[in-house]
Amino acid sequence: MDGRHQVVVVGGGFGGLGVTKALARADVDVTIVDRTNHHLFQPLLYQVATGILSEGVIAPPLRSVIKKQANARTVLAEVTRFDLDARTVHGVSPDGRPLMRRYDTLVVAGGATHAYFGHDEWAAFAPGMKTLEDARGLRSRILSAFELAETIADREQRAAFLTFVVIGAGPTGVELVGQVAELAKRVLPQEFRWVDTGRETRVMLVEAAPVVLGPFDPKLQRYTQRRLEKMGVEVRVDTAATAMTDDSITVNGPAGQERIASRTKIWAAGVQASPLARALSEATGAPTDRAGRVAVQPDCTLPGHPEVFAIGDMVSLNGLPGVAQPALQEGKYVGKVIRARLRGDGTVAPFKYFDKGSMATIGHHAAVAHAFGMRFTGRVGYLMWGFIHVLYLIGWGNRIITLYSWLRSLTFTHHRGERIITVAQAHHELVSAATRRGPDELNRLLPKQA
Repeated sequence: MDGRHQVVVVGGGFGGLGVTKALARADVDVTIVDRTNHHLFQPLLYQVATGILSEGVIAPPLRSVIKKQANARTVLAEVTRFDLDARTVHGVSPDGRPLMRRYDTLVVAGGATHAYFGHDEWAAFAPGMKTLEDARGLRSRILSAFELAETIADREQRAAFLTFVVIGAGPTGVELVGQVAELAKRVLPQEFRWVDTGRETRVMLVEAAPVVLGPFDPKLQRYTQRRLEKMGVEVRVDTAATAMTDDSITVNGPAGQERIASRTKIWAAGVQASPLARALSEATGAPTDRAGRVAVQPDCTLPGHPEVFAIGDMVSLNGLPGVAQPALQEGKYVGKVIRARLRGDGTVAPFKYFDKGSMATIGHHAAVAHAFGMRFTGRVGYLMWGFIHVLYLIGWGNRIITLYSWLRSLTFTHHRGERIITVAQAHHELVSAATRRGPDELNRLLPKQA
């Protein structure tokens, strides 16, 4: 290691990559440490889970992203702790070897994970969607449910496999439930013989708040709910999940408590900060909020440690939401601060967020957008949503492939090519259901021969 200023960036998401690119021409060495080897475009992760996009389109390798930036490198490792006094980051490599890296400036952008509000056991029954592994797992669950339903002759018995419940009506929940509904009611009906997926599939959206898309304008909330219901989605607001099992969910709403038979439940109701936020809090004394986010100074630094920055979903700053735009803007800002300090200028103004608006897609040619002080719905909102998301994808090749996939899957043929599962995955679902109910259940679940 030479005498150049060393910047260690923990996390290769929107914030971490933003810092790295902002330092492309600075006299520093940048090391990105991440537990994955790719940059994930999370806003389109649900399209991997529902068979629209391939994972590589939204997750380019970090090494490919920074290959032209000579002062940047990336390390695949799990960060375990920080020694702020010694200015070192400690982690573990994939083969278990301990790793240590010294820094002059540390930027932590660890992101967030799922929050089950004190019911962590629900994670086994209702997985969330934050990583590629999550999306692949959900895709397997969703597709296996239809395949298994096709093996069950009795309509009442297969109802649980054809009931999909999404918990949480924020943008992720709305976008996901809309695509599950379109998959069941527009894509699959002509492909199955025993099961009428269009009529038998039940798709539900459960939200504890009184409205869907809570942070959005009331007009957009009402449009979204009407559109989802027109697509065949049962929207349950003022309804909270109270219990779950492998094959059911219990909810409590205006009509009282109800048990719903469902083999596929998806969690989109809450997030909590990366454990790295607590590690920084304990090291600096900075407080954390209910979601575990660590409070940072107006310049995104930690108290008493001006050389340590924290950004993105894991921080609490001016009440900003945990979405991509704050992380992107914070990353660019921190890069600007580091460059200024290298020049001897310590007078950079505090971070100021520019709200570019909010968007969410609902389904075929339907989306909502609140931007430039105006509200958009329907096809106009859909085109705006598509333009912005393609714009922020990395690489022209990925943008072109995404546009082609959208035209093919969502506009012309309604064909979804990313629907690969194996018999082992479907068999696991079937055997899992049988073993939970009794040794004779497997024979009952299989179709009766004529």
